[in-house]
Amino acid sequence: MKTKTLFFLSLLLVCLIQSCGSGTTQETTNVEYGNPPAEGFNLEGSDPKAIEVADQVMEAMGGRKAWDNTRHIAWNFFGARDLVWDKWTGDVRIDMRNTTFLININDNTGKAFIDGREITDSDTLNNLIGRGKSAWINDSYWLLMPFKLKDSGVTLKYLGEEKTNEDVLADKLELTFDKVGNTPNNRYWVWVDKTDHLVKQWAYYRNAADTTQGFNVPFRNYQKMGNILISGDRGERQLTNIMVFDELPSSVYKSQEKPDLAALKNQ
Repeated sequence: MKTKTLFFLSLLLVCLIQSCGSGTTQETTNVEYGNPPAEGFNLEGSDPKAIEVADQVMEAMGGRKAWDNTRHIAWNFFGARDLVWDKWTGDVRIDMRNTTFLININDNTGKAFIDGREITDSDTLNNLIGRGKSAWINDSYWLLMPFKLKDSGVTLKYLGEEKTNEDVLADKLELTFDKVGNTPNNRYWVWVDKTDHLVKQWAYYRNAADTTQGFNVPFRNYQKMGNILISGDRGERQLTNIMVFDELPSSVYKSQEKPDLAALKNQ
């Protein structure tokens, strides 16, 4: 009897050790996931303090792992066009006025429809695919810039502490770019709340040497979408109908017919 008791106690101890070990491994994995920079991010030319703030922003928005695991994002850009983006494949759908783009931003392929008619002329189609990709670059940056502080081609500088227009004490960052996007000469200032580490304001300069701002607007009203936080409130400008999906039918990116995303969200 004593032998059996010792056996079961030993077995229990082994199970407890394995259980504790599994928890430690999972915790270490989450910690080590971190927020690595994109290939081409200017690590050497960026300020360590600015990188630290960028990492705080990513964590406050839900964490890099949650961002990487987020797949489909849909939104309306200033009432002008509706977009759906598959982050994993690069597929993008854009519906605007009389035009629909069904493109892939990674390989610059796709289809375009004007007034319901598919464009088949190769030169015209290539031009439209370029227009669609440019719209996606602009519109996604307006919505998701806080997740992209360590993107390829970015240099981050720390400009010190400064209050926003709404009197929030913030860490101020400067973003400049090298050979990326459609407008690599742009410069941005970004104000990050020192308390909750969320972006609360950003300003834009068409050229890095400009002294006159193209805009200076707030980031307000963050909402949890899936496992991340997203803000669509830019003061007088609004990004609306923001939705995050784990799965969407392929027809969203392949069919000319505009999907009812609200209905898909409620399924």
